[in-house]
Amino acid sequence: MAQVTQALALREGGFARGPRPQVPEDLHAHLELREVTLPELGAGQVLVEVILSPVNPSDFFYLQGAYGQPRQQGQAAGFEGCGRVIAAGGAAGEKLIGQRVAFLGSLSGAWAKHAVAEAALCIPLHEAVSDVDGAALIVNPLTAVALVDRAREGGDAFILNAAASQLGRLMLGLARDEGLKPVAVIRRPGEEDALRAAGATEVLVSSAPDFMDQAGAAIKALKPRVLLDAVGDQATADLFFAMPARAAWVIYGKMSDEAPSLGQMGQFIFMGKTVEGFWLSRVLPALSPERAAAAIAQVQKRFASGDWQTRVAEEIPLDTALDRILPAYARSAGKVMIRP
Repeated sequence: MAQVTQALALREGGFARGPRPQVPEDLHAHLELREVTLPELGAGQVLVEVILSPVNPSDFFYLQGAYGQPRQQGQAAGFEGCGRVIAAGGAAGEKLIGQRVAFLGSLSGAWAKHAVAEAALCIPLHEAVSDVDGAALIVNPLTAVALVDRAREGGDAFILNAAASQLGRLMLGLARDEGLKPVAVIRRPGEEDALRAAGATEVLVSSAPDFMDQAGAAIKALKPRVLLDAVGDQATADLFFAMPARAAWVIYGKMSDEAPSLGQMGQFIFMGKTVEGFWLSRVLPALSPERAAAAIAQVQKRFASGDWQTRVAEEIPLDTALDRILPAYARSAGKVMIRP
């Protein structure tokens, strides 16, 4: 018998026509709280009773139809969460029944009381990993590991913007512990000391009048050749063109609505500079089973030891989430969590 559950379901399917803002003006235009019928469990799939699910920037792009995969009308939004496995389709998932896991909501969405997930993509959680950390264990932490690996290819120094975000802080701590020298870029002052304590070698404020002077001095001293970009604004483009030859601009997000001007195109020809995109959904399947297992173990160890922690802005019940997610998201850089 098909499982029925309460969820924040998508009103529309497919892709949007034209660009969409980083954060939607009103969630009611895209989601509705209602009962949905979950897909029947197939072989290698499990039914998860959801405990917590985070709100990520990628969730906002997806529900507006501006992400790299089409929306599924009538399906719950939400890319990840943690929960307890309560049923399995076939022997592959039976060993997970009763276990608390981090899961991906790719089959039915995670902003719901129940979700269907691929058993192979569920991560049994160490008892020392909290529900909060377990809910946000996949998207940001595995992105952090993969991006720091990419940054290391350019040498021991790199630049990252949006450094005060949850993902930025994860990368700073990991990079410091691995002997790298991250240059953190933030838009507004106030977090400099905290980010240095988190692992930043230098902290630059992009709104400061002398931003490019400070950036030039840091680039001259450290010679970073990888720029990890979640913003995509003019300040980021200016930074990239100030970097040394063979620098790589790795774009993994678009927090700014502006389109930067690439005014020094000759650098691509004569200095060997490159621009590339990063999408975890493409990177993870390309990892060897051994590397994927090592990355997951590394992530769990960092959370279990307290080296990483998920900052939480607010936990919101599912039945009031439509009205409360956006105000909570605007108030804090911490994660907004949905609790069914």
